Amino acid sequence: MADVTLGTAALDKARLVSWLQTYGVYAGVAVLLAVNAVITPHFLTVENFRTQAVQVAPVIIVALGMALVIGTEGVDLSVGAVMALAASVTALYLGYGLLPALLVVALFAAVVGLANGALVAFVGVQPIVATLALMVGGRGLALVLLPQLKDLRNPALASLGSGDVLGVPYLILIATGLALLVAFVVRRTTFGRRLLAIGDSRPAAQLAGLPVRRVLIVVYVVCALLAAVAGVLATARLQAGDPTSLGNLMELSAITAVVVGGTPLTGGRVSIGGTVAGAVLIQLLTATLIKHDLPPSSTQIAQAIVIVAAVYAARGREKR
Repeated sequence: MADVTLGTAALDKARLVSWLQTYGVYAGVAVLLAVNAVITPHFLTVENFRTQAVQVAPVIIVALGMALVIGTEGVDLSVGAVMALAASVTALYLGYGLLPALLVVALFAAVVGLANGALVAFVGVQPIVATLALMVGGRGLALVLLPQLKDLRNPALASLGSGDVLGVPYLILIATGLALLVAFVVRRTTFGRRLLAIGDSRPAAQLAGLPVRRVLIVVYVVCALLAAVAGVLATARLQAGDPTSLGNLMELSAITAVVVGGTPLTGGRVSIGGTVAGAVLIQLLTATLIKHDLPPSSTQIAQAIVIVAAVYAARGREKR
């Protein structure tokens, strides 16, 4: 009888852990919303929700690319530098028009992604080392191109940063559209299945004849392009090119959103919905602390606690 009781308790604990791994981030968002509704004045207003959504949109976009990279059992530390590079290039080429500037930004981002992917796929450098090199080099290049903040007065860029459709800002629409697109790619396409197979076991994927190197390069290029999109949107919202501070610590915010959202660092699985919810959770937590006049150090400590809790809950999570 005692054995049956212990077995039942262990099963219940396993179910609880599994539930927390899958749905814990959504529960966290719900709890924060409920708490703020009670303790934060003017929290339940359309303007506040709009502000929170606009602020979290760039983080979501970068985290989507990071989720794909982590799904291959990698990591990309250069996303913040790519955002800064996008700001510099936008400021330099905006005089030729918004579209030409965006094309040049995409070219720079693609080159960074190709470099990251080539180092990982062909040279065999560990992702954290390869992308760390581009993180430092990319930020340096951004500062060479634009040594200081530059005000940008361009109607098209201003519209991109502050425009809306039926009251919904472009930033929110773009982030939502990209999230749906990435989710579709991961769940419904051959490329998505190959990506997860590589993260699950790269040697097995190679033995199965999958184009491992090509998939890895595409993943890192996509991650860089998404970071560039976030950089352009942040620049449009600020109406200034600021390579000095734009994208600082964005790589950590993106990794936090991905891990908190249930994507294991061991690869083989990607949760896009969880990644979006993870970014929202971090944004709500930060906004809550700021609205109650707590210092920035409190925000960093709170984020650290969330990361540790997420990693602890994820231990033992199996690849699929």
